[in-house]
Amino acid sequence: MEHITLLLAIVIVTALVFDFTNGFHDTANAMATTISTGALKPKVAVGMSAVLNLVGAFLSVEVAKTISGGLINEQGIRTEVIFAALVGAILWNLFTWLLGLPSSSSHALFGGLIGATLMSVGTSGVNGGVVITKVLIPALAAPVVAGLAALLATRLTYRIGQAVNDGDDRVTAKGYRAGQIASAGLVSLAHGTNDAQKTMGVITLALVTGGVLAPGSNPPLWVIVSAGIAIALGTYLGGWRIIRTMGTGLTDLQPQQGFAAQTSAATVILASSHLGFSLSTTQSCSGAVMGAGLGRKGGVVRWSTATRMFVAWGLTLPAAGLVAAGAEFLTGQGTWGIVVVAVLLIAGSAGIWLASRRKPVDHTNVNAGADESTGAATGVATDGGSGRTGEPAGVVTAAVAAVTPPPPAGAAGQDLSATIPAPADQTGEPARRATV
Repeated sequence: MEHITLLLAIVIVTALVFDFTNGFHDTANAMATTISTGALKPKVAVGMSAVLNLVGAFLSVEVAKTISGGLINEQGIRTEVIFAALVGAILWNLFTWLLGLPSSSSHALFGGLIGATLMSVGTSGVNGGVVITKVLIPALAAPVVAGLAALLATRLTYRIGQAVNDGDDRVTAKGYRAGQIASAGLVSLAHGTNDAQKTMGVITLALVTGGVLAPGSNPPLWVIVSAGIAIALGTYLGGWRIIRTMGTGLTDLQPQQGFAAQTSAATVILASSHLGFSLSTTQSCSGAVMGAGLGRKGGVVRWSTATRMFVAWGLTLPAAGLVAAGAEFLTGQGTWGIVVVAVLLIAGSAGIWLASRRKPVDHTNVNAGADESTGAATGVATDGGSGRTGEPAGVVTAAVAAVTPPPPAGAAGQDLSATIPAPADQTGEPARRATV
């Protein structure tokens, strides 16, 4: 590390800042459904996720090698290019966090690298084959595969539960909440294994361009440790805005669905990490949540929210790339350009943070959308008094609720149900009472 220059040090720090934003931006991937179903308290959930993200960072370096030696050509790439790429990725991460959109931090980073490289050396600096096979194809396949797996897993869990408990899903809800905790831990471990490596790969690439490491080198131990700590700290901070969208804004999940979604997503992410595919954990988990929402009988997906997510996914690569290309144009002007880009990054980040303070979301109100959405208000039935939303109410039920007059004054809190004696059946059994 004695050969690291001031510019290289700035790039390393900026990469760790991106890793930090990656952590709080993607916390929802692991913990949104666990928090929304009440399996874990919000602060406990993000704390557990942070620890497992740190552990996952030490499990593999395959994805890091894909980025540091595959996505772009190391020869002819200046350290300033990596700095510009990170600026584009960080600003896009913060912008989508402000909007509560679970976009892909991975694709923001890839877009930044591609845009800055194209501005610096042209198309010769980007390995198009790697971009297609290890970025674009997985980006299209991951949400589909995870969604189908979660849909099938959800139907299977409900079918098993009905067979065991005579159709009473509430009997197994507690067990599935415990399963959610385990599956959420698996997603967190997978996220650390996949996403922390991306920052390791960027830092390693910067060290190669700075002449500190030879091309094709694996990330040094201090790079692995620092990247793991940065993503863990970001995870613990909690991206509460995105957690709200994933947990309650996309669909209403019961514990069975949460367990199926997280298990399916974790399987897809771990398999891709083993193969060296730089997969978007956000897209995998979002696809799994939608699949789980459709897998329950009567379950719904809020397609307006899903459409906003799809648009953000499509814009991530080009938007981060354009910002990074502009930043690279400025850094290419010399030292003053690098200073200007750094100032713009700090000012933009501060402006987004100040805008987020207008309507803050934290662990105290992350489930406000679900808690305040009672059956009467939203037209959904609650899950057996658990406080969580369940099956949508029928049209007749909703219409009756809409025209039912309010109870008379002074009747609040009283049992207004009336009982009507049922006629005795032909067997002579005592008449039972029906409640209406």
